[in-house]
Amino acid sequence: MTDARSVPVDPASAERLAAQGLTYRFIDTASDADTEAFLRADARGFLDSDPTAEQVTGDRSSLADRRNIGVFEADVPLGTWPIATVNSWVTPLTVPGGEVDMWAISSVTVSGTHRRRGIARALLEGELRAAASAGVPIAGLTASEATIYSRYGFAPAIPAARVNIDTRRAGWAGPDVAGRVEYIDRETLQENLGTLHEVARTQRSGQIAGWPGRWQRMAGLSAGHPNATALRGVRYRDADGAVRGAMAYKLTEISGSFRFDLEIQHLSAVTADALVALWRFAVQHDLVNSVSASLRPLDDPITWLVADQRAVHVNVHDHGWLRVLDVPAALSARSYPAPLDLVLRVDDPLGFAAGSWRLTVGDDGGASVTPVDSATSADVTLDAVTLSALYAGGVSAVQLRAAGRLETQADTAASIDDAFRAAEAPLLAIWY
Repeated sequence: MTDARSVPVDPASAERLAAQGLTYRFIDTASDADTEAFLRADARGFLDSDPTAEQVTGDRSSLADRRNIGVFEADVPLGTWPIATVNSWVTPLTVPGGEVDMWAISSVTVSGTHRRRGIARALLEGELRAAASAGVPIAGLTASEATIYSRYGFAPAIPAARVNIDTRRAGWAGPDVAGRVEYIDRETLQENLGTLHEVARTQRSGQIAGWPGRWQRMAGLSAGHPNATALRGVRYRDADGAVRGAMAYKLTEISGSFRFDLEIQHLSAVTADALVALWRFAVQHDLVNSVSASLRPLDDPITWLVADQRAVHVNVHDHGWLRVLDVPAALSARSYPAPLDLVLRVDDPLGFAAGSWRLTVGDDGGASVTPVDSATSADVTLDAVTLSALYAGGVSAVQLRAAGRLETQADTAASIDDAFRAAEAPLLAIWY
């Protein structure tokens, strides 16, 4: 797998920013001052509290594994806060039938003092050119603002659901499962969450690999965690004693009621029984009026596990954003549940995915993708955003056609759905 840290800064973005008197360079993670400046600028960009010295020390190890870039006023000394930040790394992205290398992009910030100067454009396009130059076929990110990234070819390809349950009326209609749920300490919770995610991420399209700092935070063990004392953990052991699921959650007292709201921070289950058992623990918890959980898949069975489905409210929202860079490499990296043979014409203003391509899927689910002459009649015309939306198997071509995002016949759109659809709803269970 490509080490993103070995890929140089993008020369086109460096030149564009230099014309404004700005320096675009790597952060020196061997330097305490440069690393701390990056972390404090990143926190400022996301409107977080300024990190304590302890938090800076705790976050350094995660930063060292990534390709960290800052934008600075020219000739400032080392340790000056950057006016813009971004970092990236290469991670496996699970797709139907396997996985593909993905250029993960995070920490995209621009100081409020330097808005509307094209700095974000230089950062994002620089990351995409760096990924393409390294031969990474797809890029991804999670977005705090949903209106920024389509201009760079990203699409909300992996939707997620936030679930809210009124436990006073929900009841329980799910099955009884063998095994048991047990409380665990935070250190065990951190270990179990990481181990289970590494299994769970291979089970659904859209997942990426986690990292130690993510599970440390989920378990309330990271420095300066705002809710550490409120976090609790449980895990599910199957009938043979194997750990098949774990859940981090917190309880918040409802003022003056002696009742609580239970918020699931992370739920990872690698078997159906584990999922049922952990949902039952939450829904039937004593003294709890409501249960909420974020980043659940759209096909989560919770509405069929309770007696009163009206007690469950599901809010679907964008979460995982993808951007296809290399059409043949990306499309041939996944499998397809139905045969397909058509010519795609892809429009991409940034040039990465532009062209005409014949996609042929055989009965074995494998795909071949070959370039064809632009004069060849296309069965489907779409832009890079739409292709990226379809890629993970969680967005419907029929729906995109109805929205005017995909030009083709109705039966062709239906055939694309048959071929691209993932067996289970795609999921990205973490932010990055």
